[in-house]
Amino acid sequence: MPETGQQGQQPGPVAAGASAPVEAPAPPAVDRMQRFTAANMLRSLLPLVLGCLLVVGVTTWKQNPDDPVREVDTSGAERTAAERASYELLVPRGLSEDWRPTSVRTDAGQATAGDPITLQIGWLTPDEEFAQYVVSDDADAAALTDVLDDATDDGTEQVGGESWQRVTTERGETALTLAQGTATLLVTGSASDEELQTLAGSLQPYRP
Repeated sequence: MPETGQQGQQPGPVAAGASAPVEAPAPPAVDRMQRFTAANMLRSLLPLVLGCLLVVGVTTWKQNPDDPVREVDTSGAERTAAERASYELLVPRGLSEDWRPTSVRTDAGQATAGDPITLQIGWLTPDEEFAQYVVSDDADAAALTDVLDDATDDGTEQVGGESWQRVTTERGETALTLAQGTATLLVTGSASDEELQTLAGSLQPYRP
């Protein structure tokens, strides 16, 4: 006869009043993964996306599409150049709001005591032409040589009681230059002679 034992027994019905087996809770990591659905991810990213759109919108609103000129602040470069130059720095003052500074550059930030200092500032003039002012005690500064090398002498121009040397550059533009102590001043650009004279006449000693 075949042996009888537990292997041949079938599970009987659950006794009345006995508790059914309770399923073990999911581990915390699994629970987090179940909550990390696409909908939840979109809801989490929504504030970030809205914030980015707000920044873009404000920036676009501030920019006039009919006026692509980007003005710059020249005060920091002027201050640094004045602090480190071995000569009295002259800078434009009193120009109307129609003179819009569009570029500024100085090597004063990397200079040590005794190094030559060059400052360049560019403007869009009231007549929407370009004018540039350069001051430097470095005779070999590219900002000077790029304009004055091979320029044609064109006499002198009286501006603010000073006699400026007038030259015509290789590009056919007028340049006014003046030696002031150890520094050379230069005004040039596509602007008219009148606007260049206005720029040259606006130069004053730097004051913080």
